[in-house]
Amino acid sequence: MSLRSPLSRRALVLAAAVALTAPAAVAQAAENPYERGPAPTTSSIEASRGPFATSQTTVSSLSASGFGGGTIYYPTSTAEGTFGAVAISPGYTAAQSSISWLGPRLASQGFVVFTIDTNSRYDQPSSRGDQLLAALDYLTTRSSVRSRVDPDRLGVMGHSMGGGGALEATKDRPALQASIPLTAWNTTKTWSSVTTPTLIIGAENDSVASVTTHSERFYTGLPSTLDKAYLELEGASHYAPNTSNTTIAKYSISWLKRFIDDDTRYEQFLCPAPRGAAISEYRDTCPHS
Repeated sequence: MSLRSPLSRRALVLAAAVALTAPAAVAQAAENPYERGPAPTTSSIEASRGPFATSQTTVSSLSASGFGGGTIYYPTSTAEGTFGAVAISPGYTAAQSSISWLGPRLASQGFVVFTIDTNSRYDQPSSRGDQLLAALDYLTTRSSVRSRVDPDRLGVMGHSMGGGGALEATKDRPALQASIPLTAWNTTKTWSSVTTPTLIIGAENDSVASVTTHSERFYTGLPSTLDKAYLELEGASHYAPNTSNTTIAKYSISWLKRFIDDDTRYEQFLCPAPRGAAISEYRDTCPHS
């Protein structure tokens, strides 16, 4: 079995964890070769930029296949090796500009990030899910930064119908390592076949995709045995993910690090359940497997 498969990588983490007598540097390297960047702190994951300098490149809709083009944000240095990657879809009638703030913010923490435009601004969640997967395929096989991406360490995110698309993508491609639907909208509420660790982020005052009919039901509709969490933003609207938001960034970074990179240094920010003035409710299945 390849060391990059989800099961073997997690087994590697657990096996190395018992080697407490080994020198610190050797133990860290053996524990998880996918760690990127220095040990995290609350201030480092709340910062508007992480430790990696970033660049970006535009993907024309003419060269894209199965999605509407977009922008790739990536760490400029390859000294630490390849990076995990995440594709992000905007919501109904929106363009990638509505979620572009996530690009450099996540990339600077050690990810390749692809914010996409959809084929039509009116595409429904199922189509957006297919387009997220098409974007990841493009990123790993055809993009100018494909050599920087580990094709076995991928995730999806999305806002509104794009968040519904993220759920669709995880249903269709179980090999994905992480999913983060943001104030998601989808007519399907039960996701019993999903095996991808999923962080649902809802907004308390969402009048478009209310948490009672969408985000909360998505969370409960995921398998009880799944690594999953539900974070509800205090006093926030449906459009909270469209502007820079420290709470969204902080826990998205932690989730992506924990499950795309198997970086258990970020577990401290997820378990025990986080609390704070910006969070009206948090549910989880801690401890994570």
